[in-house]
Amino acid sequence: RIPGAGDFRGNLAKGGTGKGVPLTDRDRWICDQVAPELVRRGIVFAGLDVIGDWLTEINVTSPTCIRELDAEFGLNIAGDLFDALEHGRG
Repeated sequence: RIPGAGDFRGNLAKGGTGKGVPLTDRDRWICDQVAPELVRRGIVFAGLDVIGDWLTEINVTSPTCIRELDAEFGLNIAGDLFDALEHGRG
């Protein structure tokens, strides 16, 4: 997320904008470390906030920026999630 003019917060509700960027090797490593515990807890969809090389937050109730990622990378995250749930992969 990118903060709005004159603000340090990247919060979308405070004027920040979302910008998708490809995952780094470190991002993928973080996902690999967190995923087994999320699955163990029955969490099939979550958002991970990463600043620099560090995981700062796990959002399990309101992951955001789905529309921005869909637009940036030609994805259909919601459709993929529902397909996975429908076919028992989540």
